[in-house]
Amino acid sequence: MSYLSQPTHLEALRLRIISQIAEILENQTHTQRYAIGLSELNHNMHQEIVSKLVAAMATMATDDSAAMIAMIAMIPTISQVIDTCSRLDQSLDLLFRQRSQQWASSDQHIQNLMIEFNQTLLELSSVLIEKDLLERQSRVLERIILSHEHISQWKEFVQEILADFYAIFPFNFFYIAFAEANGLSLYLYYLGQCSDEVRAQARGLLSQQMLQSIGLPADSALDIEEFNIHCGAEIKTKTDLNIRMISVPVPDHSPNLAGLLGVAYAAENNLSAQEASVIRAILAVMVMVVGSSKVLSRTLLELEYYAVHDPLTGLHNRRQFNDILHYEIGRSERHKHEFSVLMLDLDDFKDINDSYGHPTGDTALCAIADALLEHTRNGDLCARIGGDEFAIILTETGPEGARVVAENVSRALREMAITSSQGNRFHLTVSIGVTSYPVDGQTIDTLLEGVDAAMYKAKDMGKDSVCTFDATETRVSIRETRDNAENLREALKEGRIVPYYQSIVNCQSGELFAFETLARLKSPTGETTSAAMFIETIDKYGLARELDLAMINNSFAAKRACMDANRPEANAKIFINLSVQEIQGRGILGYAEELCQKLELPPESIVFELLERDAIGDMTNMRRFLTNLRRKGFAFALDDFGTGYNSFHYLRELRFEYVKIDGAFVRNILTSKVDYALVHNLSRLCQDIDILTVAEFVENQEIWEALKNMGINYAQGYHIGMPLPEMKQTLKSR
Repeated sequence: MSYLSQPTHLEALRLRIISQIAEILENQTHTQRYAIGLSELNHNMHQEIVSKLVAAMATMATDDSAAMIAMIAMIPTISQVIDTCSRLDQSLDLLFRQRSQQWASSDQHIQNLMIEFNQTLLELSSVLIEKDLLERQSRVLERIILSHEHISQWKEFVQEILADFYAIFPFNFFYIAFAEANGLSLYLYYLGQCSDEVRAQARGLLSQQMLQSIGLPADSALDIEEFNIHCGAEIKTKTDLNIRMISVPVPDHSPNLAGLLGVAYAAENNLSAQEASVIRAILAVMVMVVGSSKVLSRTLLELEYYAVHDPLTGLHNRRQFNDILHYEIGRSERHKHEFSVLMLDLDDFKDINDSYGHPTGDTALCAIADALLEHTRNGDLCARIGGDEFAIILTETGPEGARVVAENVSRALREMAITSSQGNRFHLTVSIGVTSYPVDGQTIDTLLEGVDAAMYKAKDMGKDSVCTFDATETRVSIRETRDNAENLREALKEGRIVPYYQSIVNCQSGELFAFETLARLKSPTGETTSAAMFIETIDKYGLARELDLAMINNSFAAKRACMDANRPEANAKIFINLSVQEIQGRGILGYAEELCQKLELPPESIVFELLERDAIGDMTNMRRFLTNLRRKGFAFALDDFGTGYNSFHYLRELRFEYVKIDGAFVRNILTSKVDYALVHNLSRLCQDIDILTVAEFVENQEIWEALKNMGINYAQGYHIGMPLPEMKQTLKSR
């Protein structure tokens, strides 16, 4: 394994510098030895001179001749020479000792310098190797892009990456092991050609070691996949293949996913530090790629599943239902087949959640899903398309067969007992609508509108029933209703829903008393439509508040204009209809009060009307609303009085300033004794409890005269005045 080596120029530099430093050290050693030799020679010569001088002095001390006397006279001088030589020897000894210490220190310094330089060059060489490695790794990493294709085909993606990494480090094997819920999966990649013998040996050794690493028994079943990557190399056959392994665990990104991966190589030598670094780098990248790809692949599969399935029940969802319905229309059209659609809505399912809790409700929904699957064929489609709403597509099934299936499903759900978490047993019923292709519709919209209408018809019939759609029945298109709502929304924004004013007069004197504001829709071409044609759509789609605000703004402004012009109509009150939502505390009274202050209108001139059926829906809020209304100075009128079964009970519980008697009674008082008696007695009752009465639908003089005789306070109708776009008194002569 010598693929990675130190850079040649650094190695040559290291050897050259170390050789030169060693030569310097050797020359210094030679110089030191030469100096020591000279020092020893000088010391010996001094000793020899001193010895001869001492011997001569001893000879002269025993000789009596005159010459000897002269020599004796030189003894002090000789002694000085001897002393000088001794001191010179001592100085030389001291000098050479110091010089020897300096040489020793220099030797140690040079040796340390040589060691440090050698280590620095080795480290620099290693850094350059790692830099080169990182650059090559970066080039490989730039090609790693986690796309949808790579994630879904991650095993092939791994092969591409391994081929790139092989150019950095020529390893022989790469392996991946995943211990999943279904067992252990082992993926082996051979980087080069190898014999069956090598494959078998590598497979056995790697399998054994991986089972041990993951902590599974040695006899565990393995699902092995093998891949060969053609890198131009060959893994040679050996009697005893020495395979070395380095493994790392796969991070636990997801439940039920554990594993490891690593590289293996067949070699005789141990790895160098650089080669081990390369392998660790490879594994770091491959852990990221393999682990992320595996988890993302699983996540994509889950997302694909839940894209078309309901996560609670496991049935198909609305999206898949619509797609299959579209497909089934095309298929049935091509093959001239029939098919049917069932729409199921649980009866009073909200009570289950309120009584036993949402977990029990979820349990019930899952049980219903199981029942639907049990009573349909494999080719049919069951879907949950809403909270408690289900749908079924019955392929190649006509109306009669669809009704049989619907009855069976209804009966099965009715007989199915569900137990709550508290141990309570309860039953559910379902309302089912049935529609068939092509007899009831040939498009998705017509089929769904039809089955929806049939399902609501089943609800209206008392629930727990099955109803088929009759294409000949007159029905209002859901799309048309929705379009009408959008048109009304646009008309409100553009100010094309405006008030018309109908006179209310004193029944006894015929004098103008008030105007009732009646909403009218103006089309862009100028046609006018009465509120009766659109008020239900207004209420259904939550546009009532916008309508109330429009009526208040326009009628208040009209009254202010009358006051500014000093017209006689300025003294008339204004009766304004309110929607039922306004008694829930939406602040309409506060808005009206502020507008009265801004326009300087007396609140006493404003009377708000509410239909009897709306007013009695919430007695607590109604009392609060009336208290707030009177505190602000406004008056209240109960409209369409007499249509409810408990009308007189409300007169006892609530206090009104005005009661508007429903026109259905008023218009027949001349021909119906019952209606005459009801209106007459109601007039007397209201007089007794100080409530003023307003009779609607006064269509002729005779009715008006009869109302006078009954004591009715005020009247309105076409005989008195038609609704007009402005506050204008149009009283007929009486």
